[in-house]
Amino acid sequence: MPVQTDAELREILELETIAVVGMSNTPGKAAHGVPRYLLDHGYDVIPVNPTADEVQGLPAYDSLSEVDAEIDVVDVFRPSDEVPGIVDEVLDRDGVEAVWLQLNIRDGDAGARVEASGRKFVQDRCIKVVHQRLLG
Repeated sequence: MPVQTDAELREILELETIAVVGMSNTPGKAAHGVPRYLLDHGYDVIPVNPTADEVQGLPAYDSLSEVDAEIDVVDVFRPSDEVPGIVDEVLDRDGVEAVWLQLNIRDGDAGARVEASGRKFVQDRCIKVVHQRLLG
């Protein structure tokens, strides 16, 4: 069952390093503004975008498997049909504590796999909106 309680959401938001899959350089897109908000609120953000060398001044990685830093949370701004492959990459890594799917992104089967691995799973929620509500 995906994370539902404010206490569980707070636990995720207390983590520090967030890899943003699909992070964008395009102002006005949620995949630009939400990571900018996270950066402005002290999170270490790692852009994952195979079409860019850097995003918002940060070096971008082609995939999660190429990120050599520790990742606490994977925040996903990609279509729902890409979630299973992203989850495959998460499950191949140690240290990732949560997978967060942004608004309108859902995959219950992938979520069950994340939870079965002992990690937390959030879907169809904006991390910025939740942060503003709980910690803002």
